[in-house]
Amino acid sequence: MQLSVIILNYNVCSFLELCIKSVKSAIENIEAEIIVIDNNSPDDSCSMVKKLFPEITLIENKENVGFAKANNQGVAIAKGEYVCILNPDTVVANNTFTEILTFAKTKQNLGIIGCRLIDGTGAFLPESKREVPTPIVSLKKMLGLSESYYASNVQESDVAKVPILVGAFMLMKKEVYEEVNGFDETYFMYGEDIDLSYTILKAGYTNYYYGKTSVIHYKGESTLKDATYANRFYGAMQIFYKKHFRKNLFFDLVVKMGVKLIPLLKKEKDFDKVTLTETVLVSNNNDLLHQLEKAKSGLVLLKTKEQIDTSEKGVIEYVLDANYVSYQEIIQLIIRLKTTNSYFKIVPNNSHFALGSNSSKSRGEVILLD
Repeated sequence: MQLSVIILNYNVCSFLELCIKSVKSAIENIEAEIIVIDNNSPDDSCSMVKKLFPEITLIENKENVGFAKANNQGVAIAKGEYVCILNPDTVVANNTFTEILTFAKTKQNLGIIGCRLIDGTGAFLPESKREVPTPIVSLKKMLGLSESYYASNVQESDVAKVPILVGAFMLMKKEVYEEVNGFDETYFMYGEDIDLSYTILKAGYTNYYYGKTSVIHYKGESTLKDATYANRFYGAMQIFYKKHFRKNLFFDLVVKMGVKLIPLLKKEKDFDKVTLTETVLVSNNNDLLHQLEKAKSGLVLLKTKEQIDTSEKGVIEYVLDANYVSYQEIIQLIIRLKTTNSYFKIVPNNSHFALGSNSSKSRGEVILLD
């Protein structure tokens, strides 16, 4: 088998359904499998996977065992030559895996491959490509000077070597993952991707950022920042430095500052409400149009993908029907329409809801359709 896609779920049922459907579209021409590990989600995620995707291998943990251990469980049973660690709040394009696997086969000493991540508004997520977070780099990041934290010398659409990649999307050979013993289970949440990237580098492999394909990451579903986040994130960085570097009093100070400062930041909202000028359904389905109008209690315009005009004025919400346009076309449309006044939701193929996020710092919204 060529590829195993490992998806760790944490209580994001509707986003998981969208993710799986995009992955299934992307592996149609690849010998591949999907493995979902659920960390004791209290919602209907497991029953949804069993009902809609009985062919998927599902691991149901009875407790939250953390990011590292859960992904290691998935890779342990994976049959693919390559494994892809994927967040459940992502949407992959139809060409994502084929392009990256083709690229992978051209490289010697291949470590991890990451890709261009965008949020639900189409904005590029700079953590897609990062430098090694040395103590001084970490302090600059805390002070808002993030240029040296991210691989700023690499452009969004470039293909280049980068040291550190993000755990939302990491593709590598299974044998490389196993050689370095996978994710370090000392970490519970946060820091695992930095550690794995750096460990693979130290083992003599090269990590790559592949910016020619884009994946949506609804980041707000998994990275809301509060006191718990601060303690876990900076605790993870302490583990990273103790493991890979000599004891550093300066970094210990940085960690203590971070733990105190992050909780003081304004708490993120559940969902960023916006005042819309109009809602546009990109589809050819009149029944879906009526369902959406009923759900939103207002007028919705129906347009084909050819009728979309990037010069339109106003605050527009585009609802993109995956039964009509492919996930690759959806991602391309979001990137093309990306402005401060454009917002997006996706209706997954064969689903009865639309979902999206107006910010990478807030939770998304799910609209149920009859």
